[in-house]
Amino acid sequence: MSTARERSEARLLVPALVFVALVVAAVASLGAPLITSVATTFHVSLDSAQWTLTGALLSGAVATPVLGRLGAGPHRRATILVTLAVVVVGSVLTVLPLPFAWLLAGRAAQGVGLGLTALMMGVARDHLPEQRSAAVIALVSVVSIIGAGVGYPLAALLAELGGVRAAYGLGLVVTAAALLTAWRSLPEAPEGRSARVDVAGAVVLAAALLLVLFLAGERSLWSRHLAVAAGGAFAAVVLLCVWSVIELRSTTPLVDVRALRHPAVAGANLAMFVGGIGMYLLLTLLTRYAQTPHGAGYGFGLTTFVAGLVLIPFSVLGYVAGKLTPRVRTRIADPLLLAGSAVVIGGGFALFAAARSGLAELFAAMGVFGFGVGGFSAAMPGVILAVTPKSETSSAMSFNYVVRSVGFSLGSAIGGLILAAGTGPGRLVPDDGAYTTAALVGIGAMGITTLASLALARRRPSATNP
Repeated sequence: MSTARERSEARLLVPALVFVALVVAAVASLGAPLITSVATTFHVSLDSAQWTLTGALLSGAVATPVLGRLGAGPHRRATILVTLAVVVVGSVLTVLPLPFAWLLAGRAAQGVGLGLTALMMGVARDHLPEQRSAAVIALVSVVSIIGAGVGYPLAALLAELGGVRAAYGLGLVVTAAALLTAWRSLPEAPEGRSARVDVAGAVVLAAALLLVLFLAGERSLWSRHLAVAAGGAFAAVVLLCVWSVIELRSTTPLVDVRALRHPAVAGANLAMFVGGIGMYLLLTLLTRYAQTPHGAGYGFGLTTFVAGLVLIPFSVLGYVAGKLTPRVRTRIADPLLLAGSAVVIGGGFALFAAARSGLAELFAAMGVFGFGVGGFSAAMPGVILAVTPKSETSSAMSFNYVVRSVGFSLGSAIGGLILAAGTGPGRLVPDDGAYTTAALVGIGAMGITTLASLALARRRPSATNP
């Protein structure tokens, strides 16, 4: 194969990897701006409509480690194409005039695509030069988060113009395009790979994650049935312990638990977990605050679409940070970049806590937040992959994304609980002070993330040879 042809294929491969990662993230986030529209269209409660988002996160968290293991084997291309086909079928179900249960099934199928982000990183690491692959992996990591900022306003606009089916139609179009792109552009995995899925480990981990994310999503359970919620949390911990034992004894573990004990990997996952709580907490706060009616004494009474535009600075500056980070990595270690990014995210929280009387201030807070999230997401893969062989890229990053999903879900739940606690009797919206409290909790979360990242910087690992 000529050098010119290799360069041509590499140029096609990079946009394909980024596009697929962006699509699956954006489609999974479509549920957020459409919850009210779904409740109205299907005549269900808001709690039931919330499952159009929660269900996608659940299926994504369960599918991610399995896809990560399959992606480490010889059939990675087939795994990617079949998964995207499942996402397309799910997108069809969300568009067809079917009962609400079918919409939930379609959203769950769409959520499976969240597991593809780690596989895109594996492809980049296998088929691109080392320096180029590091930059692409960082960019893929960034777009997997800022995709929410892209999908939110588009879905909201389509819902206002043509209803909820039109909004979900956007998902069908882009997922079909992603499937075609992957079919034309993604290469086969290198020869000599083998990967068997640990079925027992997958089942136990899926059960544990279902419990964790269900408990995080069902906020009313903690306030009305505390004993049941606590029992469920205990059961989830037991299942995770059982899963760890299964993985340690398995010759083909779903996730290499022994590798998780490496200080760099353990510290990175801790930073991702706590940081994920803070990141999703602020996303929840800002969009809800912007839509609060003027009658509450605060807020701007924005429509869903206009409130979604508040996310534009988040996406734009997140992308800018993702592009800058690979250049900065040549001078600053990844753990220090994580710590610095966590400080920037904390600055976004502080800005929101101190000044939110005007839309310009919300845009500023979201911009600062997006820049921090972009840098954090771009630096995270470097910390983990520095001690991970090429063949295990997909598996190692998939576990990190499971940790991120759990952190996001808990962040959403914690934000909801704080705002619910700040809602007085007979009121429909929380007091303004509840938002300040939530922002302070976010600052605390990013403080912990900063300390965890600085601890990593003191034990900077040397790169593992493939």
